[in-house]
Amino acid sequence: MDWTTLAGTGLGALVGVTSTLLADRVRWRRDLAERTRQERKAIYVTCLTKYRQAYEAMHTAAVTHRGQPGPALESAVREAFRASGCDEVRESALICAPETMADVIEAVYTTLRDLLEAFAAGSPPLDSAEFQEQRLKHARAVWAARAAMRRDLRRPV
Repeated sequence: MDWTTLAGTGLGALVGVTSTLLADRVRWRRDLAERTRQERKAIYVTCLTKYRQAYEAMHTAAVTHRGQPGPALESAVREAFRASGCDEVRESALICAPETMADVIEAVYTTLRDLLEAFAAGSPPLDSAEFQEQRLKHARAVWAARAAMRRDLRRPV
């Protein structure tokens, strides 16, 4: 048997195995990047959805308990906020999302907490310009977060 045939066969096998391993590695990295992107997307959607649900629940509680004694209004609004689950999803997002997204998630949460305090105090009135400015500040923070989240989801991992 000629040794060149044996060497050629061995070299061919080595090239074949190496190319297969390399292709598997590339496919694995691509799949991992896509799974990570999908996980971040789910976190972002859940976070913004829970924040929205918290706002709606607090608004409903504030309207329902308008004109009632301060403690009843405050208690109803704070319970609506707690029941929304936004604190839990915020913590999850801050742990699982990239650090660059923490600031935008916190900015939305901060404006939501400001609305919580306004709803709980019953002041400013919900139909006042001052309250509308607070609501718009929250809406701007949400829009900025959405834009940052879209950019983050487009970026390769």
